Amino acid sequence: MAFRSVVTMEKPLQHISLTDWYARVNQMRNVADARRADAFAIRHSSRSLRNETRIEGDWANYETNEALTDRISELNRWRDIISKSFEKIEREIFMLQEEKNATERELEALAGPISVIAECLTIRDGRLGSEITYDEADTEIKNELVVLENNQRLLADRCQKAWEKLNRLEEVRFKIGLEIEFKVEAVQLDNSQLALDRNSANISYKPDPTRNPKNSCSYETWLENVKNIKLLAENELADTYAIREALFVCREKARNMLQSQQERAEHTIRKRIFETQRARNELEWQQLKMKEEMERAMCEIRTSENALRDKTDALKLAETRLENRAQRSGMELCMDQAHDMLCLEVEKLREIRRRLQAKIDESKTNFSLLEEHGKRIDVDLENKQHSLMTDIRALDLRMRLRGGEFGSKVANASQTDRNITLTRMENEIPKD
Repeated sequence: MAFRSVVTMEKPLQHISLTDWYARVNQMRNVADARRADAFAIRHSSRSLRNETRIEGDWANYETNEALTDRISELNRWRDIISKSFEKIEREIFMLQEEKNATERELEALAGPISVIAECLTIRDGRLGSEITYDEADTEIKNELVVLENNQRLLADRCQKAWEKLNRLEEVRFKIGLEIEFKVEAVQLDNSQLALDRNSANISYKPDPTRNPKNSCSYETWLENVKNIKLLAENELADTYAIREALFVCREKARNMLQSQQERAEHTIRKRIFETQRARNELEWQQLKMKEEMERAMCEIRTSENALRDKTDALKLAETRLENRAQRSGMELCMDQAHDMLCLEVEKLREIRRRLQAKIDESKTNFSLLEEHGKRIDVDLENKQHSLMTDIRALDLRMRLRGGEFGSKVANASQTDRNITLTRMENEIPKD
């Protein structure tokens, strides 16, 4: 009878006992229970945190909106206060400017014979450049000038003080206007921020949003600045009425000092007008010829520049051919006749461009000289035209005295027509 047997083979790993196996299962169950308990605690705390943060965030947003609303109200309140000061300053500027203008008109009207002579000299001193000459008209008018009236100096001093006061008021008005503009801009900005919410499209993270912006100031400094602006306006408005009243008193005093005078320099002024007109006509002819020559010179410069651009393209072509032929390989990279001719062409084209550029530079230099001289002619023409108008104004000022009472600007119509014809101003008179 034969016997059979089975050979058993086990894995070469450490086997655990059944007790250890049960212990491992219990351990896995305990760990799973602990993990579930931890997850439940985390979910509960997370839900509580979400609720708390939502409430805190909503209240923070509500408080911020309330702060923005209060700030907008405060800005509007201060803007209204400053706007009232701004309107007062504008009214005072307008009234003071009216008084100053009236005083200046009175200063011109109450000058009298001597003041008219002085005004004629002042007008003729406004000539420009080479037109400031000691001509016969200037000498003749200066012979009539004897003294200046005290009332004129007094009115001039009052006008100067009014001008200085106007400058200060204008400066304050500018500051207040700038302050109002800043406040309007700040209100608009705060309103736009108040309109934003968490669902807006144009919100994002910002780098360091809690920083103090450059040139920022504290609330106390801002409040002090606003109060100082209001106080500055009130201080400037305090003495404006006294200045306007002083202008009125001085104007009434000067009105009683009117004096009459004779015409003494009309002949020399008319002679000077004729000489100035003749010189102006000569310069106008020279100006016309200079413009024609400048147009021809400019046309030649453009032609030369076009030729230079043509040669530039040809030079680019030759240099490109040379550079491309330098890419040949092996023994084909030889200095053949084509290479020599291309080099010669490049040299010739460079020489041609140099000569053309030199000629263009020479032409431009000549054109610059023409243009410079033309500008001198233009300036001289303007000076002569200005001098001509100055003499006409001086002549009309003297003719105005024939009207009698101050401020009545009755002129001799025939003499005015003659002056218009003399100066060729008929084309400059507006048509009804």
